Amino acid sequence: MYARVLTSSLYGLSGEGTWAEVDAENGLPQFSVVGLADQSVREARDRIRSALENCGFEFPAKRITVNLTPANRKKDGSHYDLAIALGLLLCSGAVFPSNKNQGIMLGSMACLGELTLDGRIRPVEGALPMVIGLFKRGVKAVILPEGNLDEVRLVKGVELYPARTLREAADHISGASPLRCVRGDGCEAHDYISSVPDFSEIRGQETVKRAAQIAAAGMHGMLMVGPPGVGKTMVGKCIPGLLPPLSYEEMLEVTQIYSVAGELKKSGAMIRERPFRAPHHNLSKAALIGGGSTPRPGEISLAHGGVLFLDELPEFASGTLDALRQPIEDGFVVINRANFKVTYPSDFMLVGAMNPCRCGYYGDPVKQCTCSESDRMKYVGRVSGPLLDRIDIHVCVERVVYAEIDASSRVAATSTAELKKGVDSAHRMQSRRYKDSSIKFNSQLPAPMVERYCVPDEEGRRLLKTAFEKWDLSARSYHRLLRLSRTIADMDMSEDIKSSHVLEALQFRFPERLFR
Repeated sequence: MYARVLTSSLYGLSGEGTWAEVDAENGLPQFSVVGLADQSVREARDRIRSALENCGFEFPAKRITVNLTPANRKKDGSHYDLAIALGLLLCSGAVFPSNKNQGIMLGSMACLGELTLDGRIRPVEGALPMVIGLFKRGVKAVILPEGNLDEVRLVKGVELYPARTLREAADHISGASPLRCVRGDGCEAHDYISSVPDFSEIRGQETVKRAAQIAAAGMHGMLMVGPPGVGKTMVGKCIPGLLPPLSYEEMLEVTQIYSVAGELKKSGAMIRERPFRAPHHNLSKAALIGGGSTPRPGEISLAHGGVLFLDELPEFASGTLDALRQPIEDGFVVINRANFKVTYPSDFMLVGAMNPCRCGYYGDPVKQCTCSESDRMKYVGRVSGPLLDRIDIHVCVERVVYAEIDASSRVAATSTAELKKGVDSAHRMQSRRYKDSSIKFNSQLPAPMVERYCVPDEEGRRLLKTAFEKWDLSARSYHRLLRLSRTIADMDMSEDIKSSHVLEALQFRFPERLFR
């Protein structure tokens, strides 16, 4: 006999409908899985055999063939277990669908889940993007593990049937004991207590705080250069507190990435605040960009919509850093394999911190640098010029004086709430300006939109012309200066880009001066 059950395959963040076709015929007992299935799928036969027997079903002593179609796409993962097991129960006659019109074609309801040997259904990675893909295909009902319910409830309108065991799923199909139906409601974000430190904890460094404010207002990249212990790392950790909350669409997209990466168990049912990723400098290129034999999202995708903070920037391998160039420009990364490719979003705000030399005290007014000129140039040369050119803001972090750091000082440190006022003003300006496009922040503007929205006044154009000729700017640097000037103008609630906005953008734009 023959039966087929709808499930899903995952390619990047794209969930595609997949049929688990099961055929049981008389002959020597055998269980084979075809359809470009990898090892984790082929091992399903042993899990299914034990799960069926421990749930009170008899495993048919027949020649069983399972085909995962379309057969020209690679299948991996353990989430096919439930669909294959239910297909086997249907074609062997152990279970009859309550819907007679449905027959052996269980296509109006999809099934996802990994089986344990005792018949329990374990949660799987990537459940959210798979359900989204099925919902777009027109599937309105999904049987899934109870452990995946919270994340999948983000999909509005889908009917979810959480099951704990194979027996419960089988009883639901037969109508003997229907599962409770949970409708996806979007799970709107609620108030949460943020763990992001406040800028008021940083004494002094007002120039750096201003740079961070501008960076957050337009989601511009920022590089901080200064001696050890002056607050670079602390500033980087405070920046997420300036960013706007995630919209529902952004929340859904970020949660999909974390679902595929298997990170939701660490972060809760859904991602409600903008990501902040701070990987150690010993990570590999694949860990940063994404990859593996079965491609997984890297740190740049896990930081999508948020901040990727790279502390001690020159300590990262040069090849690893240079792999950031294209994702910074494109906002996504493509991972190619022999038979397929996957695309992961990676529109993040890059924040870097580094010392001016290996000892850390080049140019410091108090401590003398012990590095030779060649050692210093070799150290800073680990961060390539093309990567520096893609970072919008470069700021020197100076040593603080005692009067600023003294706890009894009457000078109040600027707080996150004060800085956020200017950031929120800029975000409101950008929301109104780009409401009819997919653009959310000035840093995302393509060249044609830069020419439309980032036009400085006459004095501003003269300043840009002088800077372009004196410092031999590239076309990329020129456009990044215009985007940065646009953000500064937005913070002043000005539709016009004035010369003062261009001047402030210029002072944050040249990395060479930080290393001379």
